[in-house]
Amino acid sequence: MVSESWATTPAVRRSMRSNRSRDTRPELALRRLLFAEGLRYRVAARPLPRLKRTVDIVFRPSRVAVEMRGCFWHGCPQHFRAPASNKEYWTAKIARNKGRDLATEQALRDAGWLLVVVWEHDNLREAAREIASAVARRRR
Repeated sequence: MVSESWATTPAVRRSMRSNRSRDTRPELALRRLLFAEGLRYRVAARPLPRLKRTVDIVFRPSRVAVEMRGCFWHGCPQHFRAPASNKEYWTAKIARNKGRDLATEQALRDAGWLLVVVWEHDNLREAAREIASAVARRRR
């Protein structure tokens, strides 16, 4: 028995299924810049064993976690624009994503971690320098 799809058309379904949850272009570019800064990290790792969520980039010794957020998926305050079709589904979906982001941020903060959020539209060179600086400060 096949359940009915949430997608409005087969083309939309194909497009949405092809979206990656990790190793996106901006994430790979940021990781290359961090590596060039001499930093080594874990990718798509759980910073806290009890937290059943992964974070894009994790620096365990310094307790710094980095999330690369897409403007659409995480409801960027500057660039998010709600889709015209299937509005009810997407409003709920983005709200769930934002709620999960806040819960993850709070759990990390409570455990003594620093979460650095990098949006896909941010300058990645500046973000890499900021992350490198945060990792260096917290190692001392």
